[in-house]
Amino acid sequence: MTSTQLSSGDLIADRRADYAHMLAEGGEYVEAAELMEQALEQAPGWAAGWFLLAEYAEKSGRKEAAAAALSKVLVLDPGDLFGARLKLAVLGQASVPDQPSSRYVERLFDDYAERFDEALVEKLAYSVPEKLARLVIERADGKPRYERLIDIGCGTGLFGERFRDHAAYLEGFDLSANMLAKAAQKGVYGHLGQADLLLSPEACGVFGEGRPEHRADIVSAADVLMYLGDLSPAFAIAAHALCGGGLFAFSVEDGGTDSGDGYVIRPSLRYAHTEAFVRQCALKAGFSMLAAERTVIRMDAGEAVHGLLFLARANA
Repeated sequence: MTSTQLSSGDLIADRRADYAHMLAEGGEYVEAAELMEQALEQAPGWAAGWFLLAEYAEKSGRKEAAAAALSKVLVLDPGDLFGARLKLAVLGQASVPDQPSSRYVERLFDDYAERFDEALVEKLAYSVPEKLARLVIERADGKPRYERLIDIGCGTGLFGERFRDHAAYLEGFDLSANMLAKAAQKGVYGHLGQADLLLSPEACGVFGEGRPEHRADIVSAADVLMYLGDLSPAFAIAAHALCGGGLFAFSVEDGGTDSGDGYVIRPSLRYAHTEAFVRQCALKAGFSMLAAERTVIRMDAGEAVHGLLFLARANA
């Protein structure tokens, strides 16, 4: 949560929230929660403040108080800018939603864009772009070069950088305008545009305005689908983007085999999917699976995060 979302509009509430933040940084979560409660007495309509209260309450071991605060967030902000529904699911106080809100995803990456490359590559040993590019090059019938790549959820362009020598023309799409601005600085993509992978192909923003369906021979989604639960919209977009026989290269976080619904929500507020569920989604969308690999995709708090890399072909 950034400073632009922290202001309540009330000076006293903001001051108490600042003190609460200092206490929380020192691990004094009970005291931080008490100060946030005082701040919210001054500014009861402050959705971001209720979200902070939920965070402090959870870290102090008061799950029910955290859930109550998150419910208040959703009353004040039905569009769920802060991902309160996801957090309630992590706490076991609500079912796992099929998707996050688009507002939450857009805000998350708009805030993250400036430090994204440094945080992932240098600090978290993020490796999906390299590994996914290698999977395509090694397993896709030895084809040396593609005419058009559509990179959905392109972020700052990390996959495009790794694949630029293997495609004549690259298009990148992302929900976050700030991510797209960072990608534009790299000069990798011939076209960049805003798109929402939670929407239907007709509404998502990848098509129209001179960008027809079935124009690409490869689509990529590197480290994107973990921000979706139900993968059907993303698979439909990829199917509409690809010509017959085109390739879809993508990654997910590995959900193991224990999820009855095919995906779970992690404490990171990212989704993890089972291999069986991904294969089922691909089949329904008209893809044949060519390859699947398990690998470590990054580190998180010193622990390895395991993922699955896939390469699928659109049926002709």
